[in-house]
Amino acid sequence: MNPLSAHAWDVSTAEAVIIQNDLAHKVRTEPLPSPVRVIAGMDVSYNRFSDLLFASIVVLSFPELEVLEIQNASRQTHFPYQSGFLSFREAPVLLEAFGQLRQKVDLAFLDGQGIAHPRGLGIASHVGVLLDLPTIGVGKSKLFGQYTDPGPEAGDWSDLTYKGKILGAVLRTKRNVSCVYVSIGHRAVLASAIELVMRCVRKHRIPEPTRLAHEAVNQFRREHSAGDSQEDAS
Repeated sequence: MNPLSAHAWDVSTAEAVIIQNDLAHKVRTEPLPSPVRVIAGMDVSYNRFSDLLFASIVVLSFPELEVLEIQNASRQTHFPYQSGFLSFREAPVLLEAFGQLRQKVDLAFLDGQGIAHPRGLGIASHVGVLLDLPTIGVGKSKLFGQYTDPGPEAGDWSDLTYKGKILGAVLRTKRNVSCVYVSIGHRAVLASAIELVMRCVRKHRIPEPTRLAHEAVNQFRREHSAGDSQEDAS
């Protein structure tokens, strides 16, 4: 299956809801592959007022977290910026970048939600299902659900729930810093996702895969913008 052609991307919001509800039933909760040796971080950057999106995927060895590969892509989108539909803007360019990878990836971290989503299909789940790849969502803010604040120490966490169902974890990765919101994307279980996020934390509260992808994609966007400026001036 070609993930880019698995379903239409230029759809209405009503059509997007139907696609999300269908794909949410295909999310699998299962133990991660063992051993995990190669992981990836994925992130997207863009100007809120532009339809041009940039994606970077940083591939790392695990547990060493040494960078093995970086791939970038850019792509136009016409899907509006709207809460709950992030993947219809960002997933196509991420999938394009993923298709360029030379390394086989065991697991991917995405900057966003997995099943902690009103229809159970955040970007980590959407991309995971289309690639049939184990994925974990690590959001910097809450999209959906309720929780009580976890303790102040690194590794403290509390359940993120909705109507009694556990959607993810609110995880404090370092002492007295803001939490991240961890949820399974596809082919993962929450306990392993929490453990892996903590094992990927170094000096910052954001785990290295998504932190490095964030740095890479912003650098890629700046270089692209600088190139456009030079062309305009010539």
